[in-house]
Amino acid sequence: MPVRTQTTDGGGGPASGAAARTRRTLSTLAGLSAACHPLPAVAVTAFTAVLAAAAGHGPPGIALAAGAVAAGQLSVGWCNDRADLRRDLLAGRRDKPLVAGTVPAAAVARAAAVALLVCVPLSLSAGLLAGVVHLACVAAAWAYNLRLKGTALSWAPYAVAFGLLPAFVTLGLPGAPWPPPWLMAAAALLGAGAHFANVLPDIDDDLATGVAGLPQRLGARRSAAVAGVLVLASAAALVAGPPGRVTAYGWALLAATSAALLLASRRPAGRLPFRTVMAVAGADVVLLAVELRP
Repeated sequence: MPVRTQTTDGGGGPASGAAARTRRTLSTLAGLSAACHPLPAVAVTAFTAVLAAAAGHGPPGIALAAGAVAAGQLSVGWCNDRADLRRDLLAGRRDKPLVAGTVPAAAVARAAAVALLVCVPLSLSAGLLAGVVHLACVAAAWAYNLRLKGTALSWAPYAVAFGLLPAFVTLGLPGAPWPPPWLMAAAALLGAGAHFANVLPDIDDDLATGVAGLPQRLGARRSAAVAGVLVLASAAALVAGPPGRVTAYGWALLAATSAALLLASRRPAGRLPFRTVMAVAGADVVLLAVELRP
């Protein structure tokens, strides 16, 4: 008896259904990639890996620290986009995957929950105290997304999360040492500065949708100035904090930071200030890699 073969053309048969499912899956993955805030997620993860190596972690410790931070950053990024969906729709933010419809809201929410669940054992694997400290960083970021973003304390989660990140790295070492105070202060200042720089392009949309964090209350120009002062103070803490004479690299870092921030302040409404902060953070990590080397 002849066997009828399944069609593989575009006529709506099993092959076309499988192709449609593949397209939807790829679209969802692309949407999730864009919704996780990839630039800061990759930057913070890379910075953590460099710090871990400079502090004396071996390859397993570096991978563990980077993996925990990556999972935490993914959860925070997806949580942020899901929490902001209503406001992004009102503002017509077609650059956001959820607004553009490239990824379902439920998929982003599930991804945030899964990443958070993965973050917990990875963090605790570095040691109980180190894990608790990192989970406090992640909790601060979630608190920003879900509540503090629209208050005058919007800067605080950034300062807490960034300030504690070096502690997560060093507490995972034998003996669980805390990092020097100047390093935690520098990281906290950098985090707060990144917050002020990051919201600059969206201040008008934020105000229109009811988000009134501290940068929104200050306005673009004053927030750009605050961001510059905080980032410059962070660089100064890194240069002047360690014992001994300031190195030539340290002086060069301060000069380059000042010049870059002055240039970025001329375009406070764009993405340049935040990208400048990321570049300064990269230069800071290079300095730390030298200063923290065992």
